[in-house]
Amino acid sequence: MSRIDYSVWDHIEVSDDEDDTHPNIDTPSLFRWRHQARVDRMDDFKKKGADLEKALAESKRKLADAQKRTRELANSATDDAKAELSKAQAEEKKLKKEERECEKRLDEHMREEKKMPWNVDTLSKEGFSKSVVNVKPDPSEETEEERETKHKTFVEKYEKEIKHFGMLRRWDDSQKYLSDKPHLVCEETANYLVIMCIDLEVEEKHALMEQVAHQTIVMQFILELSKSLKVDPRGCFRQFFAKIKTADQQYQDAFNDELDAFKERVRGRAKIRIEKAMKEYEEEERQKRIGPGGLDPVEVYETLPAEMQKCFDDKDIQMLQDAISKMDPTEAKAHMKRCIDSGLWVPNSRTGEGDCKEEDGTYEEVKHEEVKHEEEVEENKKE
Repeated sequence: MSRIDYSVWDHIEVSDDEDDTHPNIDTPSLFRWRHQARVDRMDDFKKKGADLEKALAESKRKLADAQKRTRELANSATDDAKAELSKAQAEEKKLKKEERECEKRLDEHMREEKKMPWNVDTLSKEGFSKSVVNVKPDPSEETEEERETKHKTFVEKYEKEIKHFGMLRRWDDSQKYLSDKPHLVCEETANYLVIMCIDLEVEEKHALMEQVAHQTIVMQFILELSKSLKVDPRGCFRQFFAKIKTADQQYQDAFNDELDAFKERVRGRAKIRIEKAMKEYEEEERQKRIGPGGLDPVEVYETLPAEMQKCFDDKDIQMLQDAISKMDPTEAKAHMKRCIDSGLWVPNSRTGEGDCKEEDGTYEEVKHEEVKHEEEVEENKKE
């Protein structure tokens, strides 16, 4: 049996279905924004493909006209025709080159399309290869919304049954369950099980992930068998179980190899999702920290001299005054301005003479407090 092609599962975008966002995020709004952004990208990609197809069709039309013109001139015996023939042949050669370039660009576009990640709009595919009910098919193609609705409807209707199948362990139990519920033998079930595996791995439920992964490969082997036999998958799943239960070591090893490879892919995809979620969370926390001047207080703090860092650690204004007095005034003003812009230092209201003078006011405020303190010390000495 040929090895299973996992390339369609390499990148699955499930942002609309993920719920591992921070509790402070408006999750529905975030999902709507992500979905709209992805739909816009898909529309742009489709438009590019349509433009390439249109350009290729136009190139073929021009080439056909040029070839017709060349044949007419070649069959003509007039002197003018002979003079124009070389020009027509050169034009035909040029148009052939343009046609090959158009075909090359279209092929590259189609290869790029195959590499695009799956998502809720593209995940759902036709489950069966032949009609069960003899009805006239609808000639109109499904829209993206219709495909999304179809996939969600299937999951909402059979989610509990799919999860139950994912938890079965014995071959006989799996065969009996699919015999009772043959509608589960389809691409939608396999795709849902893939996402379920990734979710479990993200939640660090490794044993459950491996169990569901086993059932995912069972379903995928059935679908692959149906393709090789060119029959409805609902009509051949019994053949798979009959074969796997009496399989030789080579067939069993092939199944186990596919299972191990799939589990590695799941772990890799889960790791990417976790890293992405962590980056989004860190960026969200950073945006919350941003001060009135647009700077991150953590980043500003890390660039301050060690003396100033200690002042903020101890919340000691006197220590800050001492540190400022030892610094170059220009450097001190620059540091204080960044502290204000990041919210590390909140200037006294009496220095509010506008944004352009705020850092000077803050620096002078600290210096004023320092001078006042020195005067008090001198008076105490005199007494």
